[in-house]
Amino acid sequence: MGAEGRKHVLLMGLQVTDEATYASYRARMTPILSSYGGAFGHDFVVSRVLKGDERINRVFTLLFPDHATQERFFADAQYRAARAELFEPSVATALVLGELELAGSEPEERR
Repeated sequence: MGAEGRKHVLLMGLQVTDEATYASYRARMTPILSSYGGAFGHDFVVSRVLKGDERINRVFTLLFPDHATQERFFADAQYRAARAELFEPSVATALVLGELELAGSEPEERR
């Protein structure tokens, strides 16, 4: 993914209010994401927020080859249709928690 294993990483926090519709959204958008060389990295259902926006109940990373590819994905007409039909009715809050560029294929494990 990307030149020399580089990745653009988007960290997202959501307040999912309708799990079934959100699952349908994920099922529809994942092949579109894959067609851009994108993928989900880590994906968490949050049971308790210690600091920050207490509405957040889902946190995940999206991985792209680069920032320009991320922009093309979010502008894609098929993605926009899936978002309007399924994401918008099932998610009350969507926050970009961070963006970063990673060199190499995987984050280093620390103990």
